[in-house]
Amino acid sequence: MDKAAFLDFTVEIIRRSDTAKGFEILPRRWVVERTFGWMVRWRRLVKDYEKRIDVAEAMIHIAMGSLMLRRNAHP
Repeated sequence: MDKAAFLDFTVEIIRRSDTAKGFEILPRRWVVERTFGWMVRWRRLVKDYEKRIDVAEAMIHIAMGSLMLRRNAHP
């Protein structure tokens, strides 16, 4: 949260209402879930195997960079 405050980010938590029954689409939540789905393709990111946070962050950058490179190379 400190870095988010430093960069002036606003964190908004989307919660499901208590009165909702069944399936209901929540705004913008699918973006995060879709990104997690893309990261699961990298076996190393399925679980937290890394002992150091900087190595885990580097693996996330590699995975997302690879995804962007693949999408730009094959539109």
